[in-house]
Amino acid sequence: MPISPAQCRAARGMLDWSRDELANRAHVGRRTVVDFEREARQCQYSTLLAIRTAFEAAGLAFTDDGGVKPRGMM
Repeated sequence: MPISPAQCRAARGMLDWSRDELANRAHVGRRTVVDFEREARQCQYSTLLAIRTAFEAAGLAFTDDGGVKPRGMM
């Protein structure tokens, strides 16, 4: 399941990650992260999966209602 731009911004905030940090961890371009969060373009499914995987590897989980929480607090 892909994540939304709002979930991406929230997850970055929870981890105190810059856009550069997320881009590095997800192996995507910084501009991709910026444009996705600004809703300036839609990303490919594989890009959204890479972003989500980076957040999950850092201990976050995404909820069915569009939220994001530390894993274990579901």
